[in-house]
Amino acid sequence: MRHVTQEGLDLIKRFEGFSPEVYICPAGYPTIGYGHLIRAGESFTVITETQAEILLKRDVNAAERSVLRLINIPLTDGQFDALVSFTYNLGAGALQRSTLRRKVNRGEHAAVPAQFMRWVWAGGRKLNGLVTRRLMEGKTYIALF
Repeated sequence: MRHVTQEGLDLIKRFEGFSPEVYICPAGYPTIGYGHLIRAGESFTVITETQAEILLKRDVNAAERSVLRLINIPLTDGQFDALVSFTYNLGAGALQRSTLRRKVNRGEHAAVPAQFMRWVWAGGRKLNGLVTRRLMEGKTYIALF
């Protein structure tokens, strides 16, 4: 199975940030580490960066599988990394129902960065952090294209 590059993993870590304690993300979900959404049956109070990296890699693996399932054209490493970052942040359902996915699968690569920018809202508010993240995902997507 294909995996995100170290640069892609670093991109996700940069925008998720590390929190050793549980917090509520802008979308309203309990979260810890590098953006790990706490699921039913999981219980955390404090975690280390090492523990957070283990959770991150597990969660990224799910995002990788989703991208591989939903995208049916060959991708460069940058394209794959950008789509995995997007999917990690928003979930496979967002990618599955998006115009972004349709543009990628049609090979309309020049249109993809603008599609990333449609996903900058959380909890009904436009977030500067998401604007910056989507700009970087768009740049990563077209970097080697």
